[in-house]
Parts: sequence; C-alpha cells; structure tokens
Amino acid sequence: MLKSFHTKGLLEAGVDEAGRGCLAGPVVAAAVILPVNFFHPLLNDSKQVSESSRNTLKEIIQEKAICWAIGIVMPERIDEVNILNASFEAMNIALEKLSVEPDILLIDGNRFKTSIDKTFHCIIKGDAIYASIAAASILAKTCRDELMLDLHTQYEAYGWDNNKGYPTKYHRTAIEKNGICEHHRKSFRLLKDTNQTSLF
Repeated sequence: MLKSFHTKGLLEAGVDEAGRGCLAGPVVAAAVILPVNFFHPLLNDSKQVSESSRNTLKEIIQEKAICWAIGIVMPERIDEVNILNASFEAMNIALEKLSVEPDILLIDGNRFKTSIDKTFHCIIKGDAIYASIAAASILAKTCRDELMLDLHTQYEAYGWDNNKGYPTKYHRTAIEKNGICEHHRKSFRLLKDTNQTSLF
C-alpha cells in the first residue's frame, strides 16, 4: 500500500513528470498536495494503471486534493535546455502554481533543481511508494495524453493517438516517411539511424 506521508505533521507536495522519453510533444509535470487520510485502491504509479483507471483517478484527485497544479514545457525549450532541465522547469512551474504552500517536496527520481526555498526529497520510484507522488504521476500522464490526442487531430500521420509521441516503430517509420513537424524534439535521436540531416 502507498504511504500517506514522508514526514508526519508536514504538508507535502508530491511531484512527478510525464513524457521525458518521447520524441514529440511537451514534458508535463504535476504537483499535488493530498489530505493525509486520502486513499483510493486504484492509485499507483501511472505506468501501472490502465488508461480508464487513470482517467477515473484524475477526476478523484482533482476533486479531493488540497490543491494541484500542472507545469508544461514545450519541445523548443526542451531542445534549448535539454530534457532533464526541461523536466525540472516543468516541475518548478507546477510547484509555483500551487494555491497552498507545502512544507516539503517529494520528487520522483534521483535529482532535482529548484530556486524554491523548500526542503525536498528525491525518491527513486517514488510514484510507487508515496500517494502524493503517485497522484502527481496520474495528473501529469493524463494531461499529457490529452495534449497529444489534441495534436493528433492536426498531425494524424504520426499516430500520436496510440503512441503519444513515444519512440514506437510506427512513429519512427512515420518520421522517416513524412519528416518532422514543429512538435518534434530536434535534439532527440528521432531515427535509429543517427543521420538525421534529411529530416531538417
């Protein structure tokens, strides 16, 4: 069962991102402060939860959370600062948008950079350990999926309704056939062949 808190008596914001490994689209982060007694049997790391359950959890989290917020960083910025720093930026954007100030931050992963004057703990696979991080992973994933579904209506050739921008065989074949669009991350290895000059 997921842990309700890291440090008893403190208001904790769980933070996670979605889309770091994608070839296209933004990286999206969420920050969530849950009530201490929050529990839902479906809540887990978003990668371990079905799409329908994620959508159910999204509504519940948004309704029951003390507060939550989303941060989005677009591909152009990802190419400018690299995906790791862009992920940190998205997390910081989400944290700065929270309507309630947390006491500490629980960050999924092993690294974090921030100018926010808060104690933070980086927790590897934290989205499978702490409820607040799991909740953040659900909101980040569902938000990003919705964005990619919207983009799919403009760029159907890439199959983003199915692959959400991840490097599937279908997606890479579509890039090879059609070239790239404005939503692709030019700093990423878009084709298995390292020669990408023809794409640009």
